[in-house]
Amino acid sequence: MRLLVVEDDAELRGRLKQSLARAGFAVDAVDNGVEAGYLGTQEPYDAVVLDLGLPGRSGLEVLRQWRNDANTVPVVILTARDSWQEKVEGFKAGADDYLAKPFHMEELMARLNAVIRRRHAQPGGELRSGDLVLDEERQTVRRGTHNLELTATEFRLLRYFMLHPGRTLSKSVLTEHVYEYDADKDSNVIEAYVRRLRQKLGRDVIRTRRGQGYVFEGIR
Repeated sequence: MRLLVVEDDAELRGRLKQSLARAGFAVDAVDNGVEAGYLGTQEPYDAVVLDLGLPGRSGLEVLRQWRNDANTVPVVILTARDSWQEKVEGFKAGADDYLAKPFHMEELMARLNAVIRRRHAQPGGELRSGDLVLDEERQTVRRGTHNLELTATEFRLLRYFMLHPGRTLSKSVLTEHVYEYDADKDSNVIEAYVRRLRQKLGRDVIRTRRGQGYVFEGIR
């Protein structure tokens, strides 16, 4: 899953990018509203962490632009603790959730996972398919009683598959949601990661639809 973090405080932005990357997300981070507005219309993010007090353009302006352009990406806004007006304006502009500063990183993770799940109509808690369980909070994957060792990219790829069961996902779509903006996005590498997941999960879990992409069939 791929996130956009928009925060002008360099120290906080760095901590957010590092913590979210450790939690299994591909993260792009910018410090101003102009760049955020552009990336939000050009890149297929799974969620956005958006500060409201930004140089160039305010977070509210950016959010209104996205919603006016029919961009429905889930957005968690960051507000000053006592600024209830910002929270109200944020929700009016189309925010999905908010978090007051200062905050605990664990709460941000929980809120991000919640808005992403709601977008994909997935219940809270672990992602499950038969005896395959992906635990986002603990960053673990197990099949039955056995824990599976996955790389960070394999974890992101499997999570995206499990959030879209039965859907045909092209290599380009998978690449856009697994890698960061400035990464070397060679879609052919996706084939190698799918092959590795099949070795760990079983060949029938992910089916190739020739000329179209891959389908997560799940565990039966």
